[in-house]
Amino acid sequence: MAHVFAGILVAWILLDLLDANRGNTVVGWFHSAADWLAGWSIGLFDVAGHTLQVLLDYGIPAIVYVAIANILASRAFARA
Repeated sequence: MAHVFAGILVAWILLDLLDANRGNTVVGWFHSAADWLAGWSIGLFDVAGHTLQVLLDYGIPAIVYVAIANILASRAFARA
């Protein structure tokens, strides 16, 4: 599931950086979902430049979700 969350965040990063039409329903869904998933990290760092800000705001939670999922999975398989 964490990989799906990370995929949504990465998709939004690409859509934002490629200047997708935010009026589009699909783009709007990805934006809403990414904002919800990354709510805790948006604005964590304040940097100059839109590209770097988007990468930090949405990339950090994507990495965190995947890292936590991998740690939990490795511990679950270690017990088995």
